Amino acid sequence: MRVLYLKRRYVSQLLIVVIFAAVFTTGYFWANFNKAVLLPVVAEPIYQGSDSEKKIALTVNVFWGEEYLPKMLEIMDENKVKASFFMGGQWVEKFPDLTKKIAAGGHELGNHGYSHPHVDQISKQNNITEIKKAEEEVFKVTGKKTVFFAPPYGERGQNVLAAASESGYKTILWSIDTVDWQRPAAKTIEDRVLAKAHNGAIVLMHPTEPTIKALPNIIKDLKDRGYELVTVSQLLKGGIAGDKENKTGEETKDSGKNKEIKAGKESKDAEGAKKAEDAEDSGGAGDAEDKEQDN
Repeated sequence: MRVLYLKRRYVSQLLIVVIFAAVFTTGYFWANFNKAVLLPVVAEPIYQGSDSEKKIALTVNVFWGEEYLPKMLEIMDENKVKASFFMGGQWVEKFPDLTKKIAAGGHELGNHGYSHPHVDQISKQNNITEIKKAEEEVFKVTGKKTVFFAPPYGERGQNVLAAASESGYKTILWSIDTVDWQRPAAKTIEDRVLAKAHNGAIVLMHPTEPTIKALPNIIKDLKDRGYELVTVSQLLKGGIAGDKENKTGEETKDSGKNKEIKAGKESKDAEGAKKAEDAEDSGGAGDAEDKEQDN
């Protein structure tokens, strides 16, 4: 009986040790699993503002087309319209006077990266460097700090979005793409914008000859429909489509569906852009700027 008593006591103590070890080990591995496997939450890109307000933001990505900017600015000034200009850092270095003119006109200044690389093909740290270098150039010339980032080519991979978030930026894309970098007829650009105009829209443009020909009619028609043309920051004051803090659950769900549709369209646009680039690569140095297209 004595031996049986010792065995029971030993088993009880061993069981306590095993349970303690199991709890400790489970907690240790769970904590490290979270650290190693779970990815940080990264802010999604913004495609549009609130659909409850009759406002539209015109955006202009600038890495070329400086010869058309004075006329574009003149048209906007005549029509009392302010837009958001996303400028590449290298472009700002080359054209500081034009950059100052954009800022002096009361337009919003945005960040389009420094050298316009394919941002999905570089590391997060290199993306941060691109954003920061562009920010520095814009600030050096205008004294204004940029807070919105329009990624080159509209690329929005994990590294791109994480770099923008960690740099203190909101990533801006679009809900209406003029595809004006392809230099279609001015009427085509007008139709692309006016046929898809909607509350909270963000319209993507570039400084091209057909764009400035289309711009007066676009502005007039949108105003005639009752739209207020604003900058991105003004648009987002009313909220963001898909933002749970600003939307009900049902609205968020609907916005998510819209985002999927937009993402599919953008993917198709980006594919077409890259095909255009491949074709232009064989065309020589004279076409090099043209392929810096819409995104």
